[in-house]
Amino acid sequence: MRQGAARGALELGALGVVFGDIGTSPLYTVQTVFSPSDPHRVHVSSGNVYGVISLIFWAVTIVVTITYVLLVMHADNDGEGGIMALITLIRRRSMPSKRRTALILAALGIFGASLFFGDSMITPAISVLSAIEGVQVAAPSVATIVLPLTAAVLIGLFVLQRLGTGAVGRMFGPVMVLWFSVIAACGIHGIAGNPSILKALSPTYAGAFLFGHFGTAFFSLAAVVLAVTGAEALYADMGHFGRGPITRSWLFLVFPAVILNYLGQGALVLADPVHAISNPFYLLVPAWGRIPMVFLATAATVIASQAVISGAFSLTQQAAQIGYLPRLRIDHTSEERAGQIYVPWINWALCVAVLALVFTFRTSTALAYAYGVAVTGTITITTLLFFYIARQQWRWSLWRVIPIAALLLTVDGLFFAANLTKLPHGAWLPLAIGIVVFIVLTTWQKGRQMVTLQRARDEGSLREFIDELHGRKPPLLRVPGTSIFLNRGKETAPLAMRANVEHNEVLHDHVIILAITTLPVPHVADADRLEIDDLGYKEDRIYHVTARFGYADIPNVPSLLPLVSAAGKEHALSGGKISYFLSTIEIRRGNTPGMSRWRKRLFVATARLTADAAEYFQLPRESTVIMGARIEL
Repeated sequence: MRQGAARGALELGALGVVFGDIGTSPLYTVQTVFSPSDPHRVHVSSGNVYGVISLIFWAVTIVVTITYVLLVMHADNDGEGGIMALITLIRRRSMPSKRRTALILAALGIFGASLFFGDSMITPAISVLSAIEGVQVAAPSVATIVLPLTAAVLIGLFVLQRLGTGAVGRMFGPVMVLWFSVIAACGIHGIAGNPSILKALSPTYAGAFLFGHFGTAFFSLAAVVLAVTGAEALYADMGHFGRGPITRSWLFLVFPAVILNYLGQGALVLADPVHAISNPFYLLVPAWGRIPMVFLATAATVIASQAVISGAFSLTQQAAQIGYLPRLRIDHTSEERAGQIYVPWINWALCVAVLALVFTFRTSTALAYAYGVAVTGTITITTLLFFYIARQQWRWSLWRVIPIAALLLTVDGLFFAANLTKLPHGAWLPLAIGIVVFIVLTTWQKGRQMVTLQRARDEGSLREFIDELHGRKPPLLRVPGTSIFLNRGKETAPLAMRANVEHNEVLHDHVIILAITTLPVPHVADADRLEIDDLGYKEDRIYHVTARFGYADIPNVPSLLPLVSAAGKEHALSGGKISYFLSTIEIRRGNTPGMSRWRKRLFVATARLTADAAEYFQLPRESTVIMGARIEL
């Protein structure tokens, strides 16, 4: 009984977080396909309606159910999903002979992750705007409040991010259960009025439309793909809820509900082609229920937006921990759930970008033109990386990989190509955002490598430094207490420790040189957390400790002290006051070869966003000493 309740709670939570984006796609997908303002609109006719609804059904089936639920979600990184999981799987398990290919695919994956930032800007804008546009259907006289009301809802959403989603999160699941139940009921009502729409479930209608009217159908794919926006969330949130709950929620509630609603909208357009295309989602709702539906849709789209914003926070944290971004200030908004984080800089950058999108594009239909490129790009890259893993790591045979990969990548490629036709109409925006983010990520990684090399030269060998200390005559003065010097690794000496010895000629009774290592796995168990080395001179009471964290772990240094004691070094922490020492680096642009001048400027500018190291590692301010140095690139 208890196990069933826990499983039900996970499925309810998955409904509230995972399916918000894809579950609100019926708000704008069919409307966008037939929109008169679309330069490549599909004209309403019986054959076109059947073809479009059939394409939507098979797009959702192939991309979401087959690609993600049945295939990609099996490629988990210790239970974690998302494109970052695929990147780390490729980097961690690639054979030496395939190293170059693995690096190229990892770079492609980073570009896919970069496109997600474009998605995280457009999703809140189009979702909330499309929901509030229902006011125009229910009460046309107050249509002028749509943009101000949308802006107010979005600002409120971003303001509330700092409070976390703990209390609100418990409401997400029930709201989405109500949402899916209502849109399914509306769909059934529409189907009952014109049951012939059920013929669209046959792939012959999708095939006839695609191949019989390829010019029209190809351009329609740019709007049809809106039905699968949010597919990446199924995979990205797998670590929070597990494959089973997400799969069951999709197959038994979400998939049937959205398909019933699409069929109902198709039936309505068949019955009233002139009037219904203005907003088939809201016109499918009985007149008495449209105002309540506006409120329910707004709640559902806020939830969808919350999921994408939280995903941007998580992606930022993971990118920083594997070396593609500087450490940003991260607030943990829940004591119970480490994954609930708030990144202020990202939050307000997204807020400005989302509001700019709303007031620039002004309608959800116009925003839809810009929406598909980021989504289809990420899906295509995810599919490609999955089949590389399936072939190289799982040893799938070629006869198994080639036909499945060819089918799925052809579908993904058609969607991506169709969305490229929208470049002059706004699709350039998420692509440009993705390119800019990709340049920032790769520039930071390259610049960080250059800084690391120069810093290693300045720090010198740790072994040689310890040998010098051991052989020093007279011995260095030791004072009561324990000092913890944070360092980058085990090869070089901490700059702060070297400066302390050279200028103050003193060390504490016990010294711990602590290196934080982020592994390409989401979590590391406490039993595997530490590696302790006395550096060959046990009597010197100087220890090197390597602390391993996963990219989804919180790098809390004080929390390591009980683990150090448990590892047999309790005497090192029982001598009184504990002091933490940090080495900070000021980076200046110089003439070091290896990076163009404009990328050096970008690297230095990005470095200014770096969060305070003491705050990042959660060091107590009153016990932390910071020493600085300068490096020129």
